Amino acid sequence: MATTIDLDIGGMTCASCVARIEKKLGKLPEVTAFVNLATERAQVTMPDSMSVDEIIDTVEAAGYTAAPHRQDQPPEQRPDSGGDPTNNQLRRLVICTILAVPVALLAMIPPIQFTYWQWLSLTLASPVAVWGAWPFHRAMAVNLRHLTTTMDTLVSLGVAAAYLWSLYALFFGGAGVPGMRMAFHWFATPGSGPVTIYLEVASVLTVLILLGRYLQARATQRSSAAIRTLLDLGAKDAVVLRNGRETLVPIAQLVVGDRFVVRAGEQIATDGRVTEGHSAVDESMLTGESVPRDVSVGDQVVGATLNAQGRLLVQATRVGADTQLAQMGRLIEQAQMGKAPVQQLADKISVVFVPLVILVAIGTLVGWLLITHDTAQGFAAAVSVLVIACPCALGLATPAALMVGTGRGAQLGILIKGPDVLQATRAIDTVVLDKTGTVTTGVMNVVDVLPAAATDRNEVMTVAAALEAGSTHPIAQAIVRRANAEPDRPAHPVTTDLVSSGGLGVTGTLAPAQPDGLPIRARAGRLAWVLESAAADPALLALAEQAESQGRTVVAVAWDGAVRGLITVADTLRPTSVQAVGEFRRLGLTPYLLTGDNATVAAFVARACGIDQVIAGVLPESKVRTIASLQSQGRVTAMVGDGINDAAGLAQADLGIAMGTGTDVAIEASDITLVRDDLLAAVDAVRLSRATLARVRSNLFWAFAYNVAAMPLAVLGLLNPMIAGAAMAFSSVFVLQNSLWLRRFKPTPAQLEATG
Repeated sequence: MATTIDLDIGGMTCASCVARIEKKLGKLPEVTAFVNLATERAQVTMPDSMSVDEIIDTVEAAGYTAAPHRQDQPPEQRPDSGGDPTNNQLRRLVICTILAVPVALLAMIPPIQFTYWQWLSLTLASPVAVWGAWPFHRAMAVNLRHLTTTMDTLVSLGVAAAYLWSLYALFFGGAGVPGMRMAFHWFATPGSGPVTIYLEVASVLTVLILLGRYLQARATQRSSAAIRTLLDLGAKDAVVLRNGRETLVPIAQLVVGDRFVVRAGEQIATDGRVTEGHSAVDESMLTGESVPRDVSVGDQVVGATLNAQGRLLVQATRVGADTQLAQMGRLIEQAQMGKAPVQQLADKISVVFVPLVILVAIGTLVGWLLITHDTAQGFAAAVSVLVIACPCALGLATPAALMVGTGRGAQLGILIKGPDVLQATRAIDTVVLDKTGTVTTGVMNVVDVLPAAATDRNEVMTVAAALEAGSTHPIAQAIVRRANAEPDRPAHPVTTDLVSSGGLGVTGTLAPAQPDGLPIRARAGRLAWVLESAAADPALLALAEQAESQGRTVVAVAWDGAVRGLITVADTLRPTSVQAVGEFRRLGLTPYLLTGDNATVAAFVARACGIDQVIAGVLPESKVRTIASLQSQGRVTAMVGDGINDAAGLAQADLGIAMGTGTDVAIEASDITLVRDDLLAAVDAVRLSRATLARVRSNLFWAFAYNVAAMPLAVLGLLNPMIAGAAMAFSSVFVLQNSLWLRRFKPTPAQLEATG
């Protein structure tokens, strides 16, 4: 058996670090690891016979820190974090900037170079090159001990080379003489030789790299803020009703079955079922839906949502790690830990990239010495190569976009399980929609009441509701619910001698409405069954035929030997289903309707929401074969469903999307889970996934293009080392800012007036 653990990793700076840790852990027997640079996390699968300490020791032996991850603990509170990491980075950055600015100004503006300006520059630059760049020097030393290289190796070599060259020029090369003047050039100039110093390169390069690291850390905090906010949403205490008394207890002490009180304005402590009260619940923090949802006795509520109005008594059905909030947190973290195939390629390249850059830098120096015999010019070009080629942007390309995309998805009630899902959304061309509970509400409702001539409409509903009051059948409940909602409805008459006829209907005796009246023997159920003992007006029969052609279920109500009215019942479309189908088409997807209902009902629903392709009468076990058949035709399929009978189909589809209101089995089998009870959320899931993948690809393109384009310029001496440092530092910032654009992703606005 195998166990999967999450570790917080410290000390990583680039994709080379990621590859190194994965390689070290991969050498352990039966161990696989995925390391994420942006989240500074590792997900390790190991055999049960191995201890966590062995894994941690292996990571530490590679030169990094490791500790078990706690989902409820933000990065700044982790062991060995030393608090918020950006505070120390900012302090180091500010001090180095204050020291480096005069050094840069003195080097770049000859008129302000006084007699001993170069010695003042050395005094100011030394703390920057030594203390300011110490994190890079220390990392390089650790790397050397393990015979490896990372981005820090290149930075440390660049800073050290510029600083040591300057020391040589000042003490042994003539640059330290009083009155020495040095002009600043964008390119290295031939003939400057040992009178040229590069203190401004060492100091400004350090500041720029520190600035890039600081901005990277800030952006990472911003991009992971969504999951931290999500985990902080839950209530901390609950008012539990025990032995008839209200007791305030910590949320951790709640157990399944506890009944707790939620007053107006309070958060619901955990997932549960309403047992008393009526209110409106604001679920926007979990679903992105701004309109509160009305709840009453029997309705399910989710922990961390806000009770906006009345007092509720809720019975806990899930607590702790089983709640929907906790499950959302786990899904997001699992998604952020993964890697898209394109990023795996980047990680493999980074392993050989740094050593290759060092060889290119050495070759550049040797080449310039052989061709021009100018040490300073060759040195400047070699340092530029070291600095410009740092591959930090490569390591951030996927995790940065994935963190922001999944975080934004969580805010909108869209949970993406991993990077492979992003690849799937790009390829799909067909979306298969389950009917009941997905395109439709899954709840039967009374559509119309059709009384016979000389019969009152309310009387038809009253009799039917009296007969169906004790039934749990969805159609019976729809009739009773509608009757109870009628204004000024008469009271249900007392019903006796109720006899249910196995799915056909119910017969009973109703007490007389007047004291001197006679009891009424009434029947409600399928029209053909009711007609066995009652006559019907031909006009009613025509209406029944018309209703059935529209996919509605007809319930006939009869007494005194005649059919007195018809009640039509249907599973109604979701308000946004028509719009969602149109949006799927705009995304280039062909919609299919898949249902176990008969062809008449399926065809009516399909026409109502604009679907041309209908597959009806499909048994649950046949849904897999249906999806497989579409795939055999060359279609790349996505399926949207919500029930247990959809789980196998969701797993078979190239992309499975589960409505969050559905079963745990369906959610587990899916690739994307929708917390919002809305088909438009499935549209947004595809749009967001594609947008996130597009950011991943653009990040990787620019990271690769930047290195490929800049390296030849550096080799040819067309980049000042300081300018190369600025370009390298801001390449990472560009990748992060490009990813943060996903925070502006907007859900598709519902146009209910257009859908009826």
